Amino acid sequence: MSAAVARPFAALLLVATLLVAALPARAVTLLRDADIEHALAMVAAPVLRGAGLSPSQVEVVLVKDDSLNAFIVDPGTIYIHSGLVMKLETSSQLQAVIAHEAAHITNGHIVRRLGNMRNARTATALGMALAAAAGASTGSGDAAAAILLGSQASAMNNFMSHTRAEESAADISSIRTMVNAGLDPRGAVEVQELFRGQELLSAPRQDPYVRTHPLTRDRLRALQGLVAAAGARAVPDPETEYWFARARAKLAAFLRAPNWTLRRLERMPSKDIALMAEAVAQHRQSDLKRALRAIDGAIALRPSDPFLRDLKGQILLESRQAGPAVQVYAQARQLAPRNAQILGGLGRAQLAAGQYGAALGTLEEARDRDWRDGRVLRDLAVAYAKTGNTGMASEVTAQRYALQGRLHDAGIHANRALGLLPRGSAPYRRAQDIADAAARAEKKR
Repeated sequence: MSAAVARPFAALLLVATLLVAALPARAVTLLRDADIEHALAMVAAPVLRGAGLSPSQVEVVLVKDDSLNAFIVDPGTIYIHSGLVMKLETSSQLQAVIAHEAAHITNGHIVRRLGNMRNARTATALGMALAAAAGASTGSGDAAAAILLGSQASAMNNFMSHTRAEESAADISSIRTMVNAGLDPRGAVEVQELFRGQELLSAPRQDPYVRTHPLTRDRLRALQGLVAAAGARAVPDPETEYWFARARAKLAAFLRAPNWTLRRLERMPSKDIALMAEAVAQHRQSDLKRALRAIDGAIALRPSDPFLRDLKGQILLESRQAGPAVQVYAQARQLAPRNAQILGGLGRAQLAAGQYGAALGTLEEARDRDWRDGRVLRDLAVAYAKTGNTGMASEVTAQRYALQGRLHDAGIHANRALGLLPRGSAPYRRAQDIADAAARAEKKR
């Protein structure tokens, strides 16, 4: 698992609307991991179908943040803080969070708030939207959100905060979604009870979820009434529970102290999850022998699981075993040939092994499947540089900085790319869009 900050589609169409006077104090850092994202997709799929959304069109992505929050910045992605996932205890609780955010999508709340920024799926647009989301959690960056929304008077929290009316509507829609999907809606009340009393705290002491999703006693009582009226008491699906537990275990193994994980192996819900968590903990303690023994044990239990081989490839690569890592990642690719995260890992290993031509092709494929992965953009820039294409290296680097909301740095690389790329080509136009956005941002400073 690696942290990355969120290749645009064809052209950066919305750059002209994203003029920023000041960036928030920090940007959102995404946790990109093939296994965890697959697990979240498995948990989310019945919820999204129940909400009338396509699981192939809406992704659930993790934000590296210990605080409790979930949010949307475009209709195609639900962002959930890692702290919230580790705080929740059941798959139905996580499904309730997803159902609530899905309701904000289906009810059109995010579309109205975004105004003329109706498509955040470009490097610059998504970078600024995520920066605004970070500011909503920290209370910083009001000017950035104001320009983002086209109104100098807008405050940061106006971008991400939902009104009480929106929250009430989302509560009603989310319970209906859970019932329609045959899921237990009690998880919705259990999640809200995590935040009971937070509304009495001063804003700096509240979890971001409370600041962006207003919680009142009346709202909690209304939600309890909705759940009681639904009368549904579905039995949790074992497969869903498995993937929820696996995501939490892997997340904790990477984010908490290795000894914490090793002391809890016997409490893990299944042997393969315990071995996976042990492999992560041993790897973080630089014990390659034990890490490989553990992950090989997990693979023996689930030989067709591509994500366990993905983890083994990561362990080998980070232990400077690039050649073996390429072989293992190639095995994972055979099992999941369309997974962008696995393709990214294979390309990274090929790059480390000096296979620059192969790496370039693999990383291009990874970017085509997931344009938000900052690690892939970083590695792709290196692959272009290693194969002598410095113009494309600069253009890809400009995209990566744009995704981070770092328009000044993005502009430097975009202008460098403009001097090297064929005029009028698609990469040239992408670089031109970023350079124009950076120039406008500089004028606003």
